[in-house]
Order: sequence, then C-alpha cells, then structure tokens
Amino acid sequence: MKEDKTLLRVEGLSTHFMTEDGLAKAVQEVSLEINSGETFALVGESGCGKSVTALSIMRLVPDPPGKIVAGKIMFRGRNLLELSDRQMRRIRGNRIAMIFQEPMTSLNPVYTVGNQIVEAIRLHQKRSESEAWALATEMLGTVGIPDPEQRVTEYPHQMSGGMRQRVMVAMAVSCNPTLLIADEPTTALDVTIQAQILDLLDGLQKQNGMSILLITHDLGIVAERAEDVAVMYASRIVEVADCETLFAEPLHPYTEGLLKSVPRLGFAGERLYTIPGTVPEPLGFPSGCKFHPRCPIGAGDKRCQNDEPQLRQVGDGRCVACWYARGYETEAERNEYESKYGKHERISSQG
Repeated sequence: MKEDKTLLRVEGLSTHFMTEDGLAKAVQEVSLEINSGETFALVGESGCGKSVTALSIMRLVPDPPGKIVAGKIMFRGRNLLELSDRQMRRIRGNRIAMIFQEPMTSLNPVYTVGNQIVEAIRLHQKRSESEAWALATEMLGTVGIPDPEQRVTEYPHQMSGGMRQRVMVAMAVSCNPTLLIADEPTTALDVTIQAQILDLLDGLQKQNGMSILLITHDLGIVAERAEDVAVMYASRIVEVADCETLFAEPLHPYTEGLLKSVPRLGFAGERLYTIPGTVPEPLGFPSGCKFHPRCPIGAGDKRCQNDEPQLRQVGDGRCVACWYARGYETEAERNEYESKYGKHERISSQG
C-alpha cells in the first residue's frame, strides 16, 4: 500500500466578508495539499487572497465580518472546521504555527520579547515558568540572535526589523510545530537579511522535519525553496504544479505573466514585462474567467468572458483553470462551445 504523505489537505475552501458595500468573496473554492516535510509555495499578487487562505487554515478569520462558508481543512485526518474553539487552540501554535507578515504589528510593544515567547510556550506545553524562560532564551540563540540572555529582556522597539522577524520565527517554532505557515516572512527586509531568514527556516525544517506553507509574491524565493507551487489569482487557485515544471512550462497565462515579469541577468536596459491592469476587487469580480480582462488570449474570447473554468487536473500532479491550457477542455466542451460561438482553435498559453 502506498504511504499517504499528505499532512494538510484543503478542499473547496471559501471565505467571505460582509462589508458595508456588499459581500466580498475573498477566497473561493481553494484546494491544495501539503506533504510532510515539504515546502509548498502559495504565490500571487497582493490582494489575491493568500493571507486570508492562511488565516482560514488557522481559523483566525474575524467573525464578524468574515466567515468560512464552505470547504474542509483536513489536518492529519481531522477536519479543523469541525473542532471546537478549545480543540483548535490546542492545535494552533502547537501543531500549526504561523509567522505573520509584519512583526512590528504582531509583537506586543508593551511586553518584552521574552514574555511573549514564554506565553506561547506555557500555553501549549507543560513547562514551569523557569523552564519556559530557559527555552525562550535558547530559541533566541537558535534563530541567530546574539546575546540572547540580554535580548530576551528587551522590547520589540529595541530591535531591528530582521531581529524582530527572528523573534517571530523563534515564537512560531518554540513548540516544534508540524506545519509552519510563513506569510511573506521576508517583507521589508533587505536581501541579505532575507537570505538569512530563509536559510534559518530551511535549517529548522531539516532539524524538526516540519512542513512549510510559504506565502509570497517573490518568484525568486519560490524557485530556490519550494517543491510544489500553487498560483492564486482573484480568490482562486489557477494553477498547481511542482516547482521545476511550473517554471519550465507554465500553463496559465497569469502564471506566464508572473514569470515574464521576473528580472533576468543579461537583459540590462530592457523594460520589465508587466501584466496590464490590476487585481480586481472582491466586491466586483468580472464574469467568466477572472483574469480575462488582463489576458492576451481571454480578452477577446466569449467563453473566457462568460464561463469560469474550474481547477482541473491535466497531468500527473498538474492542475490548471484555463480553457486554453493544453489538455484542459474535453471534446464535449469544445463541441458545446463551437455550437454557441463557431469554430475556433484551442492553443496552450504559450502558443
């Protein structure tokens, strides 16, 4: 029997927010799988729903105005959406931990960093206060903060951005989680500190055998660190593949646009490619494929404008949501389309 290595399976997750202007569908029918010990990247432009997906997995969506309206979040065979608040608190921070996007807003400015790490340790582990302080000091040393005995007594404002991010990492991994969600862990850090933080996460992953859900818009980081990648656009997953395959042959026009926009060596002086337009607001998504107003193929295609493609498997481990992707459209769907709009030629996004 083949061993099931799946640690987290998200199925059809939808999270909505009720606002004064109407219903904002921030996440719609998101499905993904993360295996034990792997780094899984969730990428996309700001506003596409990546962080809301992470908060939904942690069950930290504020209710009201937010609400998880559909789906399953299966973690080691248990649906997290069916657990009580008390049961979820035992998992959150202990088995699943999260590094939030901006450490200065995540750390409490009126408590020392030691107090905050100790609180997390004592909440989830049966440790005395002295043991928790010793572990907090040890964790600060583990994440590379010099003189941890002194730093553990300091406040967040006394530390640099890179050190605050290390504190967040120390707090997240202090209880040895099975899954670490890293939401833009290197935002606003210079490239040297970025590399140090990512190397730190790699080392902790190898040491503890944990899985990482890496949320980012930086494809350079994805190429170096991730095994599998899901591309998100306007509340939905539009493509899933292993990292090497995705970079070698993107199937969705949005993925292709993201890859084209990455700076490359040897092309000095050339303008970077940009995807026209902006990510639509959740209150006003376009009909059909949500990417079609910005797509060089879909902008003039009636099916793309009217019928939204669903995420569908098109190969071994590859999924895509695009009528033009190779292997996506069935013959019955092609015939139905041609009966409505006339004959046409289906091509891949690279065609």
